[in-house]
Amino acid sequence: MTDSVLPPEQSLHSLYRDHQSWLENWLRRQLGNAWDAADLSQDTFVKLLASSQKVSEIQEPRAYLLTVGKRLLNSFYSRRSLEQAYMDALAQLPEEVAPSPEQRWALLETLQALDELLDGLPAAVRRAFLLSQLEGLGYRTIAERLEVSERTIKRYMAQAFEHCLLMELQ
Repeated sequence: MTDSVLPPEQSLHSLYRDHQSWLENWLRRQLGNAWDAADLSQDTFVKLLASSQKVSEIQEPRAYLLTVGKRLLNSFYSRRSLEQAYMDALAQLPEEVAPSPEQRWALLETLQALDELLDGLPAAVRRAFLLSQLEGLGYRTIAERLEVSERTIKRYMAQAFEHCLLMELQ
């Protein structure tokens, strides 16, 4: 099927049948491996299933799937980067204080949830929020580190808290 308007009777099943292998091949080229491509391809259709978007209303199926797939790909790379940074930090710890595998898993899940929660915030707002919440720094210290005014940090924090509350309500 070409990338044209879907007929009204188009179902998720036929959308999957007609476009899943194309999407998975595209993801495989981006990722360089079939396993992650298959996972992200499936995740794309799960997102569509969970969304309020009606399959019959999709005007350009491949463009739509590509947009969702790209977002998942960005999240995948972000998650991988976060995991690598976490593993690098763990490697620096002395063995006697290193967390157990179960603790590592729980911490990594928490970091990923936090990363998803803060996704969409401007980098400076995100950094100010993390400095406050994870390092316990005060607004004045954060302002000095980020080389902005304390008033700007207050705005950043209000924006971050508002964003977190809105994300939790969704």
